[in-house]
Amino acid sequence: MFSWESLNAVKVGGIAPHVTELSEALVEKGHEVHIITRNDGKHDVHDVVNGVHYHRVVYDPSGDIIHQMNKMCDAMYSMFLDVRDKYGGFDVLHGHDWHPITVLCRLKHEFNLPFVLTYHSTEWGRNGNSHNPDPVSQEIAHREWLGGYESSEVIVTSRVLYDEVVYLYQIPDYKLSIVPNGTHIDKIRRDIDPGKIKERYGVHPLTPVVLFIGRMSYQKGPDLLVESIPIVLDHRWDVQFVFIGEGDMRSYCEHLAGTLGVSDTCHFLGYAPDEVAIEWYNACDVVCMPSRNEPFGIVVLEAWDAGKPVVASDAVKLVDNFKNGVVVYKYPESIAWGINYVVDGLGDGSMGNFGRELVETKYNWTTIAKGTLEVYNRFIKD
Repeated sequence: MFSWESLNAVKVGGIAPHVTELSEALVEKGHEVHIITRNDGKHDVHDVVNGVHYHRVVYDPSGDIIHQMNKMCDAMYSMFLDVRDKYGGFDVLHGHDWHPITVLCRLKHEFNLPFVLTYHSTEWGRNGNSHNPDPVSQEIAHREWLGGYESSEVIVTSRVLYDEVVYLYQIPDYKLSIVPNGTHIDKIRRDIDPGKIKERYGVHPLTPVVLFIGRMSYQKGPDLLVESIPIVLDHRWDVQFVFIGEGDMRSYCEHLAGTLGVSDTCHFLGYAPDEVAIEWYNACDVVCMPSRNEPFGIVVLEAWDAGKPVVASDAVKLVDNFKNGVVVYKYPESIAWGINYVVDGLGDGSMGNFGRELVETKYNWTTIAKGTLEVYNRFIKD
């Protein structure tokens, strides 16, 4: 596995749990897995965690993201050669997103080592379904295309992302497989007193709380949620909103809340430790995903694991409307309607419970590892 992040060193977003937990599931099935990833300076260069071998690289972190990834890939190249010398050859090289593309292409052309690539999102999607003329964004998009072109097999996590990469990069059907993201049952669920968590943040224990968790970016639509708040409060004055996450839209959303006169109802926590996020998943009354573009939606699975209903935009394709959540349109009035529907009690506890059943049966790592191995087996036969 080649990934710029993992749960056992540098963690950035959703790739970290995917790579880490998928690798552990593959080990449980009897396979040997090595992850080459970045070092945060707090971990050993080499160690084994839950049966997975970690090889962490140090690189030059200066410059823009392209320069950083170039240096990371150079370090990964050297690390891979050292690891191969020690452990022997590998049956599969598997890269995640655009970050390790240059090292994978280098290994392919220098040593005839083909690779599998998983797309977790696209630059087009991260920019809210549009092309960004910025040179850095253009280079990221080019590397996404290059990875799809050079790889032998491509994995995407959803039908939405499947259609997206076919549209953007003309990847042929025979190379593409859909293997969803996943989580562990009871990874998020806790037996806690929601009222005590709310009181800790100055919220009345009986007050309904809406949780947004994720990157504060245009793609994820936190501004749409903020714009919906006055409409929600017109319906029920006491609803509170918790925002967990960092990103380039955080300051704008805080300013927007002030302009709309709803700052007193908003709690912008920024980046929060896992335990804080888990507490709020369990303490909140509804999780809102107002995404403009959503390649999968791991937040939905985590909300379901906690037994919570989800109000999600129609960009999120996981939700079965009025069964395990409420699907709304990508504008504030519709988002407010969905939140009010759940807060009024029309979306009862069965929504979260139906979702939790899907986590147990469909979106668990055992099932996902099986699907990944099917792709590997095609790759090895080729």
